[in-house]
Amino acid sequence: MGERKQLIRSKAPLRISFAGGGTDVPPYCDEQGGAVLNSTIDRFAYCTISPRKDNEITIRSLDYGVVEQWTANGDMFGYDGNLDLIKAVLNHFEVDRGFDMFLHCDAPPGSGLGSSSTVIVSIIGAMVEWLNEPMSPYDIANLAYVLERKELGLAGGKQDQYASVFGGFNFMEFRASDTIVTPLRIKSDILNELHYQLLLGNTGKTRDSSNIIQSQTRGYLQRDEQVLDALERTKRLAREMKDALLRGEIRHLGELLNESWESKKKFTSKISNERIDQIYDAALASGAIGGKISGAGGGGFMFFICEYDRKHRVANELTKLGVDIATYNFDKYGLQTWRYDDGPSH
Repeated sequence: MGERKQLIRSKAPLRISFAGGGTDVPPYCDEQGGAVLNSTIDRFAYCTISPRKDNEITIRSLDYGVVEQWTANGDMFGYDGNLDLIKAVLNHFEVDRGFDMFLHCDAPPGSGLGSSSTVIVSIIGAMVEWLNEPMSPYDIANLAYVLERKELGLAGGKQDQYASVFGGFNFMEFRASDTIVTPLRIKSDILNELHYQLLLGNTGKTRDSSNIIQSQTRGYLQRDEQVLDALERTKRLAREMKDALLRGEIRHLGELLNESWESKKKFTSKISNERIDQIYDAALASGAIGGKISGAGGGGFMFFICEYDRKHRVANELTKLGVDIATYNFDKYGLQTWRYDDGPSH
């Protein structure tokens, strides 16, 4: 019989962003304040840590199809574009003992569901559980943001990390000095109706969000009037959509979603393209009230609020255009971690 093996696991949910995405990107949110409305869904990034008795580290990433072996010898890990998210977490916690790590995610990189931020949240979550670090949800989300955006310099905003840690429907406000996450208490009738009318699909084309975000930030820094107006309008729409959702006005939510998409496209020409426009127009023509890309833009997942009795038509039209319709539910738990004692092998 082999010995018992303790496993430390975490799972962090991916999110869909209804409104305000882009206003959570510095320097805009630091100077003007940002606001977003998002919800997590039941697709997750998973991390498993299995402690070892030596100081060897083995990382297996299912999504990237890589196996890496390192040694924990007290030195900082250098960044070379290869599994840097993990190295940043190890450096922060100054990990000096061996372990095996297994990672996988329910959505591909570039999906627009916040997958890279969700992965780093799952790694930090497992590490915090393993090392018994006293960290609040705000601490974990902020650390994920700092490591991803500042330490590694990956372009992007703040909402993904906070959405994944907190879970559920949240209205988030971002300022230079702080971030405030307001969980929304939405009646189950309203959530059921939203789920019934909301269609989520993968356009199949993944995108590099950093180019899109850099282009948007350039427009803001150059004080491009169109970009400034679009960002302000997007922020206002996030508040209006939050109110519509709490009141259960799903049709109005769909109309605001359409308005929000028109605003978002003005951030930069890279947000939409011919294929996305074709998908969007086909959805509206067949019964969608409004929709948008979930993420920076250019591809990945899109979602639509549809007339309930025409949602099937929208799905059929999108399928013809090569969109993979996704089954999903809303997630309300956010980051979860646990320990599991893997019994001895016989």
